[in-house]
Parts: sequence; C-alpha cells; structure tokens
Amino acid sequence: MRLTAQRSELIEVAKGTRPADLYIKGGTVINVYSGEFLQQNIAVYKDAIAYIGTSEASIGERTKVINAEGKYISPGFIEAHAHPWVIYNPVSITEKVLPLGTTTSVNDNLFFYLHMGAEGFKEMVKNLRSLPGNFLWLARLVSQADFPGERGWFNHKNVWELLELDEVVGSAEVTRWPLLYNGDPFLLETMEFIKKLGKVSDGHTAGCSYEKLNAIVASGVSACHEAITAKEALERLRLGMWTTLRNSSLRPDLAELIKLITEGNVSTDKILMTTDGPHPGFINKDGYVDGLVRQAVELGVPVMKALQMVTLNAAAYLRLDDYVGGLAPGKKADILILPDLHDFRPDLVIASGEIAAENGKMLVQLPEIEWQKYIVKEPFAFSKTILNEADLYRYPHPSEDSTVPVAYFKSNVITQRKDTVLPSVDGYADLSNHEGLINAVLIDRSGKWISKAILERFAVHLDGMASTYNTTTELLVAGRDPKAMSIAGARVYDMGGGIVIVDGDQIVLEIPLPFTGMMTTSPSFDVSVEYHDRLLLMLQERGFPFHDILYTLLFLTCDFLPGLRLVPYGLYEVKTDEILLAAAPLNTECYHIKN
Repeated sequence: MRLTAQRSELIEVAKGTRPADLYIKGGTVINVYSGEFLQQNIAVYKDAIAYIGTSEASIGERTKVINAEGKYISPGFIEAHAHPWVIYNPVSITEKVLPLGTTTSVNDNLFFYLHMGAEGFKEMVKNLRSLPGNFLWLARLVSQADFPGERGWFNHKNVWELLELDEVVGSAEVTRWPLLYNGDPFLLETMEFIKKLGKVSDGHTAGCSYEKLNAIVASGVSACHEAITAKEALERLRLGMWTTLRNSSLRPDLAELIKLITEGNVSTDKILMTTDGPHPGFINKDGYVDGLVRQAVELGVPVMKALQMVTLNAAAYLRLDDYVGGLAPGKKADILILPDLHDFRPDLVIASGEIAAENGKMLVQLPEIEWQKYIVKEPFAFSKTILNEADLYRYPHPSEDSTVPVAYFKSNVITQRKDTVLPSVDGYADLSNHEGLINAVLIDRSGKWISKAILERFAVHLDGMASTYNTTTELLVAGRDPKAMSIAGARVYDMGGGIVIVDGDQIVLEIPLPFTGMMTTSPSFDVSVEYHDRLLLMLQERGFPFHDILYTLLFLTCDFLPGLRLVPYGLYEVKTDEILLAAAPLNTECYHIKN
C-alpha cells in the first residue's frame, strides 16, 4: 500500500504553508487510537490526512470545506475476510458496500485463480486498481475440494508469485485444515515464505478441538473466523489468534459470539468482525460492515470498541495500520461522516481523499471490466449431446439386496449418511415411490468424469436444476426427473455457466453466471439481489427447507464438512475418509460400488 501524497507535502499542509484539498470541520473525531471522541478538524491533501486539530491555517481559496457540525468523523470500515464471488463480482460488491462505509476489503481469490491461473489473476488485479477504496487480496494455497491435478495448479511458483504482489496481503483460509495438522510440506514451506514476506495467514478451523487447534496455530495460521460459540472464540483468542467474530447469511452468530466481550473480561485488541461473504439478499437487508457495528452496539458492546474492531484492529491484523484503520496525519484519507452512533450508515464516504459516495449513492465512476479476457479455461470441453442421456442422472444400484448411501441434509450445509433400501430398476436406484429423494450428479467441465449421489431433504418437488455455482464450479445437476435435469444441464452449458431450474420440460428460472460459473458480469449489485431472491423463493416453493441456498450449493461439493459430499473423486464420506461410489469416466457407465 502506498500514498500518492509526498511526505514533504503533508508536512507543509500540517504547518499551514500549503493549502489542503479537503477540510472537514465542526465534527466529532472518533479517535480509535486513544479511545476518545474529540472536537477536531481534519485537513486532507491528495489521498492522505495531513492534519488533525483546531487550526484552520491549511484552508485555502480552492480548499473544499465540508461542514460536519453535529456529526461524527470515523475511519473507513475494513472487511478483513471477504468473498467477492457470491453471485456479485468485485465491481458490483464495491458499488454496494463502499457507500455503506467499507473502504477497505480483503478478498479471497479462490475462483478467480481456479479459472484464470496466476497470469490472468495478476492482470485482473492490475485492472481493478482503479476501484475506489482499497481492494486487496488473500491468495489460496489449496482449493476447497481436492481434484485431479490440484497440486499442479496450486504450485510453488504461481502461488508464491501471487503472495509477493503488493495487493496480496497474505494467504487465504485453508478450509481443509487437517492438511496443516498433518504437516503438509507444501503448506508449511509456504507458511514460512509468508512469514518472511511479513504477511498474514488467514485460517479456517471449523470443528477443530482446542488440542488440535494448538497444532494449527503452530503451523503459522494468524487468524480464524470459524468459532460459533463464545467458548470457541475464547479458545482461539487464548492461543494468540486474531479472533474474528462472524455474522453472515449462513452463520448469523454474532449474538452468541459477542458474549466473549459483553460477558467476558477479555481484551478486545485482537478481536475483529466479518460478514464472511454473505449472499446478496443479506447485504441488501442487513448491510455489510456497518451492520456488524450496528448489531454489536445493540448487543451491548461500547461504541468505541465496536468501531475499533472494524478499523484499528483489522488494520493491525493485516499489518496495514501504517496506512489505514485510524484518523491521523500520514494515514490514507479513508473517512466516514456519520450522522449518529446508532445506525452507522455514513452520510458521506471519502476514499483515498476523494468524495466517493453520499447518502448511500456512489459519486465516482466504477471501472468497466471485460471479465472473460482473464479466463484461461473453456466453460465446457465435452459435447452437449452427452447431457441428453437419461441414465447419466441415475444412481447405479444393481441389486436390491444392498442399501444405498443417501446424503440427508440436516441443515443448510451439514449432511449425514442415511443407508436406505431402494428398489433397483435396470441397474439403477428407483426413487419414484420415495418422496424427498432426488438424484444429483457432478460432471467435470473437461468431460473426464462424473460423480453421483442421492440427496434427501434438499428440495422434494424439484424436477431439475443445474448449477456451476459450487465449490468445484463443475456442472452440478440435481432433480427427480432425468428429462428435466437434462434440459437444465444443457441450458447452463449454453450459457457458459449459471443456475437453471426446470419444471417438466419448461425452464422456469435461469441465472447466467458466465464469469467462472460463480458470478454475474453485471456492475449492478441489484442484479445479484434479484437473482438470489428469485432462486431462493423458487427452491423453497419446491421444498428447500433452509435459508441459504447459495451456501448449500457451494458446500455440497466440498470435502471438509461433515457428512456425505459429492466431489470430483465420487461420493465421499468425510468422517471415514472413504469414497462410497467412485467417479466414473463420463462416457461410460463403469462404476465401482462400495456397500
């Protein structure tokens, strides 16, 4: 991170011998360093703060004076753990959250890297430098689901090159934390490389016991956002981790986690907050980082502590506190004018010294990005005619003497194995008299393999759905009617990625997601909200019983959460680390069934 303002220029503005570009007067400065609310003015030159105090010597003829009488002047908010690919894209999420006060976001690069490789990702990062605010990155070291060739794709050269970029502040969460626990050589070597760079290593330790957590911390992980109880959060804090309290669309846990502060006598110096990539409807309703502060204060956290967690603490964790996280001379001029300390929705947002948003609306132009130019992989590399074969969508079951392992959804993302007796017809499981069961297949985009599963309590009345929105971004097709599944899969194929729902032989919903199969190319956040809300409503009408369909789709194909998972290697049982039905070549029906 760099300033365009020269230090010598800032000194002159501070002395009053050079006029400021902006001068904010009459407000109450929220000093997150001292914990005070002070009646002071702020002088800004170019992209930096030059002066804070009562002098008006830096006001010149061309200085823009902002009257903040009766208002509060806050540092810009920081989201230290963002996922800018939840249907929205980096431009559209910025359009929404920067006017809400988030001037710095640190973003997971997973799906960008999977589809762009190192060179395409670097080119995109360069083109996104013109986004208002600070749009920074965390680089994945491995994927969220093992796949053939993963270690060749996530190799030393490419991953380490990305970690050296100025815009990359460290490594992203390793969701498959047992790799760290077991001392994976590549991960440990890369952890040492990150430490030498002076950057951070974000973490993900869902379900990790306190005893195992010791080993994860020893591996070099800096932070974790996966605590779901105050007790778990305290365990992470006691082991020296930057402890990130989460409130997201999938896990709205802040009311429980905040007890760490409101009921515990702990230091908040290493506590952050995150929204952890919420779905578009959640942001539209509850806000972003502003919503975290709002809810924390409502739950009893003092205003100053709540603000420190999303400004100074986040900056210190990211090792960016020389530039962002507080209001002081020499820091970036990322400044919010807040009308009150209740809603925390800014009247005015200043990003890098420029007035970027007012009353919730962007005032600066966002870059026009040609997203597809970074992609190095073809959307689909097999013939669409393959998708017409009805047996492609059926689960092999040659004998009624054996049970079939069914993935029963206990919650949005947690499944459990449920061995079920099903009739066999022509060598496949017959689901026709078992309401609540549907078939699901995961098809490799390159046409090499197909994995199969049977799902229960996903969507009882779903004829057919296809989606590239999942952890693998391969073609996931689910439903009770092979014909409808075929139509859905073919339409997603034609769109180059997206989500389609079919009733009978009629397409009733299509959401084009051509950018990596996960994101729209629209610069409008409202488009992603509309897509999400329609998708959730349609699936709930067809029997989906949960609240966050995007994370259900995302995590069905991962390999680190409890239950049965549909992954590139087949139907996988996480607890026993077994493949129950191995993936088969896409153009054959040669399956190995494990009873």
